[in-house]
Amino acid sequence: MTAAAAPRTPAGPGAAPLRLGTRRSALATTQSRLVADAVAARAGRAVELVEITTYGDTSRAHLAQIGGTGVFVTALRDALLRGEIDIAVHSLKDLPTAQPDGLVLAAVPRREDPRDVLVARDGLTLARLPDGARVGTGSARRSAQLLAHARGRGRGIQIVPVRGNIDTRIGYVREGELDAVVLAAAGLNRLGRSGEVTDTLSADTVLPAPGQGALAVECAAVNGDLAALLAELDDPGTRAAVTAERSLLAALEAGCSAPVGALADLLADGQIVNEMRLRGVVGTADGSTLVQLSTTGPVPASHQHAVALGRELASEMLAKGAAGLMGERAL
Repeated sequence: MTAAAAPRTPAGPGAAPLRLGTRRSALATTQSRLVADAVAARAGRAVELVEITTYGDTSRAHLAQIGGTGVFVTALRDALLRGEIDIAVHSLKDLPTAQPDGLVLAAVPRREDPRDVLVARDGLTLARLPDGARVGTGSARRSAQLLAHARGRGRGIQIVPVRGNIDTRIGYVREGELDAVVLAAAGLNRLGRSGEVTDTLSADTVLPAPGQGALAVECAAVNGDLAALLAELDDPGTRAAVTAERSLLAALEAGCSAPVGALADLLADGQIVNEMRLRGVVGTADGSTLVQLSTTGPVPASHQHAVALGRELASEMLAKGAAGLMGERAL
């Protein structure tokens, strides 16, 4: 990657707009607009969206076939480093675990609901899906856990690989090609479409992807004034949680399309939050074997403590055979 261009710093209302890079989908532009509005309110300066097409948007292959890791973010990061945009907004679950030189993860705003949801025909829930139901998802993580869940209840479901935006996926159900699709709750909530959900999947049934429901706000490291402004959007609890989840993912040496789920919860004693529980799962593609463990410790007081929590759980999972279950290992 090339060095970042000279920074454009926050200024008053007469300054040129800040340029916020986003993927082109309805979901991406909606969540980027949320960030843009928050930045504009703090900067006293307009923020314009710059739509950028990523490789993951143009390829029709499944994520595991095109590498998965970074396919939705590389073009945005390159535009930041070239100085074509000032800010980039990503779905945090799409970010590779290694932070590139020249860029800073300036803010992780408060997380939306991290869970997965079902959108099924006839208002069906997961428990009421018929034996042999056709369920669409492009996620190895979801497939493994759903198949394991069905097998544990003496039932069968058929996983149908799908890609595309939310409308495309829900369309398969509306048109009768699938009985249900699995989507992220956060995306439907941000689009105001939570009313289409027929079942919310408990994290005890399907652990979400590391970082699911959270956004990542990046800028050039040389732009200290802008990084400081963006840091005002940061939610410490969310950052600690997703740092632990992504540390687990990194320690497993797994990419963002590998069958790894993780979720960190802040646990309260009365009204005092004093512990964090981190759960992780790795499974074979057919769901026949899962390694699922958890660990609980004090709420991380620093980035290093959150990283240590993730590494601790990953070490335990590897000792239980997690490495042999993953179809993709990150390089």
